[in-house]
Amino acid sequence: MTGLRILVVASEAIPFSKTGGLADVVGALPRALKRRGCDVRVVLPFYRGTREMELAFEPCLEDLPVEINGEVLPADVLCAPMEDEVPCYFIQRDDLYDRGHLYGTVEGDYPDNALRYTYFCRAVFSMCQAFAHAPDVFHCHDWQTALVPAYLRHLYGVSPLFRRSRSLLTLHNIAYQGDFPADAFPQTGLPETFFSVGGMEFWGKVNFLKAGLVTAHLLNTVSPTYSREILTQEMGYGLEGVLAGREAALHGVLNGADYDDWDPGRDPYLPTRYGPDSLEGKQACKIALLQELGIDEGRAQKPLFGMISRLTSQKGVDLLVEGLEEIMAMGANFILLGDGEERYKTPLDGLAEAFRGRFSFCYGFDTGLAHRIQGGIDFLLMPSRYEPCGLNQIYSMRYGTVPVVRATGGLKDTVRAFSPATQEGTGFLFDSYDAQAMVEAVGKAVDLYADRKLVDRVRRNCMEQSFTWDRAAEEYIRLYRTLVNPDRGAKEASRDR
Repeated sequence: MTGLRILVVASEAIPFSKTGGLADVVGALPRALKRRGCDVRVVLPFYRGTREMELAFEPCLEDLPVEINGEVLPADVLCAPMEDEVPCYFIQRDDLYDRGHLYGTVEGDYPDNALRYTYFCRAVFSMCQAFAHAPDVFHCHDWQTALVPAYLRHLYGVSPLFRRSRSLLTLHNIAYQGDFPADAFPQTGLPETFFSVGGMEFWGKVNFLKAGLVTAHLLNTVSPTYSREILTQEMGYGLEGVLAGREAALHGVLNGADYDDWDPGRDPYLPTRYGPDSLEGKQACKIALLQELGIDEGRAQKPLFGMISRLTSQKGVDLLVEGLEEIMAMGANFILLGDGEERYKTPLDGLAEAFRGRFSFCYGFDTGLAHRIQGGIDFLLMPSRYEPCGLNQIYSMRYGTVPVVRATGGLKDTVRAFSPATQEGTGFLFDSYDAQAMVEAVGKAVDLYADRKLVDRVRRNCMEQSFTWDRAAEEYIRLYRTLVNPDRGAKEASRDR
């Protein structure tokens, strides 16, 4: 039992709101922390989509005073439990959060996002003051909450309530930084000196993420490899110099997977459930998937590749467009599920037409279909330019689906190259970010598929892997203890090396 008081501050969390993997993390990690004895609570904005869930939101505070732009703008605070009875608080101010989307529309980000998340960060402290609740650690996530460490350092840390509080900022994707015009700085209420090279000024703009990078007591990324990659010019997105100055405070903690949702032995979306000792069920899922998506059932004995992804350059979609014809020439079949940048839709539609009956392109996203693809494909392709952690490769392994990935970020940390000689490993990796390297890795997978015994061996290797949130929670607790009790944290870190 840890007794640590942790306030998780985030802009989204399942089941209340989601645009990406951040929501999965914030929805799962607090539950694992609570199982380890932490007093963990979560605070989120109260979006329109959250309201429309029609859950039993209880009013906690009314007319909470929040100071911004030199005036007091009140907020209400609601509460509803997450799974496992983790308390979740919601900052309600409808002119800021009662909108159709979280951060913007297809036309672009909301123009007042700087105000929306400045207000949210200030409201977090107002709420804590109203509850007389002082967290041991404010665990913040991404640029939307990165002003919390800055406020703790420059405004609230002098308060008797917060003088022992510390902050941890988790970086889920450093490419998203919260850049805004310089005239957004005064509304933060931070000291004028903080709009500087040593503060949140960045090429004449304000940069919310930088504010957190220079003020948070500790930083972490969502995989160990990504924590090293963002120190480079290629992966640091302009902040590598700032991070180099905080390298001693930067850690990598690999995300976990929620195996309650992703388990082929009890997945309600699969037509046939299966496990390591009943792999024939996977072939049944494959045949059902081919039928569902109009792929020639006569090709059921051919290797089936899949990709479940946002259509962005980060995810390597440009490599897929360039290399798909060579992949199809190997005799493979392919399924792609995803939405994103419109510039990829036309060429992918063209490829689906050219390879009708062998390549299925499903534009959009469907949770059930994502599960059926994981259950039915033989290989999952993730040719990412960079990948802070990645979850699909972790899910795929539990489904006996062999990952073919670029060796970057969390993909490198979770997938081990399969050796036919030793029969050890879980997938296929390639290093260079180019289509030919990807095609060569796919070719190795196609060659392996001809040997049924080796295919079953690597599938079972995959299904034996376990990337649980309980493991991740233990690593976070060590970081929290480093903040709250530096001597104890240092001893534990030394012991675990």
